Amino acid sequence: MRVTVDPTRCQGHALCVMNAPGVFDLDDEGHAGVLTDPVPERLGKAAREAEGGCPERAITIEQQPRGRRGQEG
Repeated sequence: MRVTVDPTRCQGHALCVMNAPGVFDLDDEGHAGVLTDPVPERLGKAAREAEGGCPERAITIEQQPRGRRGQEG
């Protein structure tokens, strides 16, 4: 899965970092960014929880085709 954060929407609430610390981190200005691309399958549930918990709806998740699944670790 690929995860992106829209920097124009992120307000730095950091809920994504709390829900998925292995996926998100904050930059020097307090805005979220993605640490790993693609997101490993083992972190998928946490990434989806972060997406659902973002009050600004700044997180987007794009599922990758199944044929590429083996590349995630």
